Amino acid sequence: MSVIEGTEQPHIAHRDNHTHRDVNGGWLRPAVFGAMDGLVSNLALMTGVAGGSMDRQTIVITGLAGLAAGAFSMAAGEYTSVASQRELVEAELEVERIELRKHPVDELEELAALYESRGVEPKLARQVAEQLSRDPEQALEIHAREELGVDPDDLPSPLVAAVSSFGSFALGALLPVLPYLLGATALWPAVVLALIGLFACGAVVARVTARSWWFSGLRQLALGGAAAGVTYALGTLFDTAVG
Repeated sequence: MSVIEGTEQPHIAHRDNHTHRDVNGGWLRPAVFGAMDGLVSNLALMTGVAGGSMDRQTIVITGLAGLAAGAFSMAAGEYTSVASQRELVEAELEVERIELRKHPVDELEELAALYESRGVEPKLARQVAEQLSRDPEQALEIHAREELGVDPDDLPSPLVAAVSSFGSFALGALLPVLPYLLGATALWPAVVLALIGLFACGAVVARVTARSWWFSGLRQLALGGAAAGVTYALGTLFDTAVG
């Protein structure tokens, strides 16, 4: 009894704890990229305008215009990119579907050879390939995974990518504008809030990567701060040159 319990407990623990994060979803990359891009680009845009000695109203209008333009641009770009990628994969799946219909024996041999190359005995590899090939849709899924590296049932959604990009960019771009909308008249509250947001975004990203939260947060803060500093200096330079 103790032997059975000793082998069962690790199995249950492994089953309960051995889980993986979703690395193929179509929302995470555009959401993270959108938030970062919204923060950095709008902060840099606003600091550049502020460096040119523009008044509060001009800075606010610039920030809101940057938010709207960037959000729509990100959404359109992500939708087109993901839709094109999905259409390419679907076209390749159709090619594979036709090959399975026209040359089933060749495709079966191809699958058996693949398993052989991975160390399966030839006879067993043939049996596995024959069993998996009985269902055309299952055969297509296996060939797609092995040859194309994709899951036909888990292709990224263009709409999800577009909505994620739009919402995250708008949220990120709103942070530098928010202090002005709440009555601030100086640039520093917008910069402070945006830098806090950049650190927070970097720290959140660390939850789905192997990096520590403080390293990821400080890295993003440094990059965003550098972009804001450069554009502020350029705005000041251009104001001096034009003036």
